[in-house]
Amino acid sequence: MRASKVTTSIVFTILTGLALATGCNSVIDRQDVRPRVFRDIPAQRLAYRLEADSPLPADLKVDDPSDKLQSIQDDFTKRRPDDALLRTVASPDGQRALALYGTESEPDSVFHIDMYASDGHFLRNLIPPDLSCVFPETVSWSPDGNYINFIAHRRVMPSPSPTPSALLPESSAIPSPSIAPAFPAVAKFDTEQIYICNRDGYDLKPLTAREGLIYFYFAWAPDNHALVAVAGREAEWNAREKEFKLPAGRPRLIAPDGTERLLDDQLTDALPVWSPDSSKVATAFETDIAIYDAAAKSPTQARLPLRNSLIAASIAFELKTSNKKTDASKNGDNVATSQSSVPASFNPIVRLEWPSPERLYFQTAYVRLMPNDTISTFQRWHLVVLSAQAAVLK
Repeated sequence: MRASKVTTSIVFTILTGLALATGCNSVIDRQDVRPRVFRDIPAQRLAYRLEADSPLPADLKVDDPSDKLQSIQDDFTKRRPDDALLRTVASPDGQRALALYGTESEPDSVFHIDMYASDGHFLRNLIPPDLSCVFPETVSWSPDGNYINFIAHRRVMPSPSPTPSALLPESSAIPSPSIAPAFPAVAKFDTEQIYICNRDGYDLKPLTAREGLIYFYFAWAPDNHALVAVAGREAEWNAREKEFKLPAGRPRLIAPDGTERLLDDQLTDALPVWSPDSSKVATAFETDIAIYDAAAKSPTQARLPLRNSLIAASIAFELKTSNKKTDASKNGDNVATSQSSVPASFNPIVRLEWPSPERLYFQTAYVRLMPNDTISTFQRWHLVVLSAQAAVLK
C-alpha cells in the first residue's frame, strides 16, 4: 500500500513538472501574448498607421552640419588663417571636439581632422598625411564617447615635376620637409572606407576593407552595439552622379569588430535611422519603408507599402493648397493608383527621423544635385505610427 502511494506521488510530481514546462513554452512561443516593450516586437509583426502631412515635432533636435565651437573657431582665426574650419564635432561628455578643416593645397571635397579641448586648446592631429577624409557630415563619436569614426580613402598626391640638378646653383640646397607627427602604418584604399580610432585618437584602423565599395554614410546605434552603414559600387555612384541623383547604396549593419550583415540588396538613397531603443533600423525604397531587426538573434524585416496612400494624400494636399476641384478628386482610389494622375507633390521618400519607438517620421521630396545647386521641392513630412499586430485568437 505504501509503495503504491509513493509511486502515485512520483508520477503526480513528474506530470506536474511536465505541465508547467509545457505551459512556459506555450507562453513563450504563442503569438497572442502582448510584448512588454517595443523591442520585443519582431519587425515582421509590426502594424502601422499613416498620418500624412504631419510636420516634425518642434522639440526634435536636428544636428546642424555647419556647427562650430567658437573657442576652436577663434584658434583657427588667430593661429591658422590658411586653414578653413568646416565644422566641429563635440564629444558626448563635452570635454573634447574634433575640428574638420580644409587646406588651400587640396580639393574642397577632402578635409583633415584635429582634436581639440573644448576650450580651444589644440591636442593633436588625427589623420595620417596619406589619408583624405570625405563626407564631413558623417564624422562622429560613438554614443559612449569611446570611439571616433570617419570615412576616408587613399590620398591622391600629385608628383611635382623634378627640377634638373644642372639648373640648380651650386650653393643651393633642397629644403628639408617640415617635421610632422609620426603616425603608425594604417591600411588605405582607393575607395571610401569607414575608419575607427579610440577616444584619444590612437589605434587608428579601417573598420571596413572592401575595395571597390564606396561607404558614404554610417550611424552608431544609441546603445553602441553596432553601426548601420550604406555602401554602393563605384559604377553605381558614377551613374547616379551623371543623372544628378542622390547617392544610393545597400544598407548593412557593422559590428565594432568589422563584421558586416547586409540588410537588403536593393539600392536606397534614404539614409537609414535607428529606433531609439537600438532594436531596429528603418530605411526607404522609393515609397516603401523597410524596417529591420538589428539586435535579435533571429532577425526579421518588414515592408510598409505606402505608394497608394501617399498618392491619395498628395491629391488631397494639392486640392487643399490650390483650393481647386479636379477630376482626380472625383475618381477616388482609381485615380490614386493611376500613373497618369500622379500629382506633382507625390515624390519618393528621401529622409527619415525616428524620435520615439512608435513614431517614425519620413520626408518626401523631389531632389536633384545640380553642379552648383541642389534642387529640393515639395518637401513634405509624414508620420507612421507603429504598434504590434492584433493578437492571434486561438
